Amino acid sequence: MTELILALDVLTREEAVYIADKTAPYLDAIKIGYPLVLGAGMKIVHEIAGLGLPLIADFKVADIPNTNKLITEHAFQAGFSAIIAQGFTGSDSVEACVETAHDYGGSCYVVSEMSHPGALEFLSGENAARIAKMAVECGADGIIAPATRPERVKALREIIGSKKILSPGVGAQGGDAKEIAPLIDGMIVGRSIYNAEDPAKAAEEYSFIRR
Repeated sequence: MTELILALDVLTREEAVYIADKTAPYLDAIKIGYPLVLGAGMKIVHEIAGLGLPLIADFKVADIPNTNKLITEHAFQAGFSAIIAQGFTGSDSVEACVETAHDYGGSCYVVSEMSHPGALEFLSGENAARIAKMAVECGADGIIAPATRPERVKALREIIGSKKILSPGVGAQGGDAKEIAPLIDGMIVGRSIYNAEDPAKAAEEYSFIRR
């Protein structure tokens, strides 16, 4: 069954706690990125972790190996279960994230291709394929691939085999949940849930689609 992952990109502690609490029964994990930690501080991670769901640090880590290691350590010490890193920085930087995540008993996912239109300028096609191959070689747990382009997900699946694919872009960006769910391991949904009039109902509806 494809997991449902909430991209909790709201800006305040109050909104984050409310939405996470209401939607938690229908989720398999929550992805937290810069919008929330910059708005509410890293302490929000510990608070939301109290719901018992795995938390994914969507920091798209993209620096030299030592800096990547330090960022990854800080994320796991704060309570995250997994981290997302960019692959274009090269294998040594990716390995730093992967090895550190595994030291903490967690997971690392590498961005192979993003879901927005601009990604087609540099982060698609052969470049995305090379990153996906490198992610496998570096021991990453999986990749990030776009729900907005199912044909690309299929192509990247051929490269990574049984490694996991988490896909953002469902809903607000135009990705079709019913089409992408059978192709991936984790469906990432953000605005279509947290901006909904009833976030819990929206999450429940997506939870049925992913089955």
